[in-house]
Amino acid sequence: MIEAIQAGRAIDKILFQRNTSGESIGEIRKLAKEHHIPIQQVPPEKLFSITRANHQGVIAFAALVNYLDLQQVVDHVVASGQLPLFVMLDGITDVRNIGAIARTALCCGAQAIIVPDKGVGAMNEEAMKSSAGALEKINICRVGSLLKAVDELHLNGIKVFTSVMNAEKKVFDIDFAEPSCIIMGSEDHGVQPYLSKAADAHFTIPMKNNFDSLNVSVAAGIVLYEAMKKRL
Repeated sequence: MIEAIQAGRAIDKILFQRNTSGESIGEIRKLAKEHHIPIQQVPPEKLFSITRANHQGVIAFAALVNYLDLQQVVDHVVASGQLPLFVMLDGITDVRNIGAIARTALCCGAQAIIVPDKGVGAMNEEAMKSSAGALEKINICRVGSLLKAVDELHLNGIKVFTSVMNAEKKVFDIDFAEPSCIIMGSEDHGVQPYLSKAADAHFTIPMKNNFDSLNVSVAAGIVLYEAMKKRL
């Protein structure tokens, strides 16, 4: 496992048996932190329900996508003459929504999706199926802190936008024709306040009939299509 991580193989998450220790375990934990790989402490029964092999107290799940460094993706997008359009996912755990967002993002010209190393749905087979293969074609950047990622985007001249219910601006008032990143939050809690505060501008998606609940993948589609319109 140590060799796989050092070689850059994408790992979705690592499960550690509770109270497991040792030199190799410590090294795996260190590498997981450096590579923003989520780790979980689980009882022995959990590991044995996954495999009867001699797991030595740790199991890693290989990722179906290749996680990339955010700055490298920004550099590549800019160097190729493209106008950055990224999507950041905050607290979205439904893998079907993640897949649907990736599919729409790719169709609307977005180059990357930014996800945290914790609190987001896995890029598993169901997510892949929902994305119709888009997760294999769009850049996926996994970061240790979404707030630090926002700072990194700002340093690269990329504006960050997010939706709030009481925003004065409507989604069609936002100038998505500049380098942009759109934060999409969970349906129940929305974008975390500290991330919303760090955004450059806020918008709302106008709706009728006093029904203020949109599926997050549908909302993302509305926003991304508006961004594409501004860029055509």
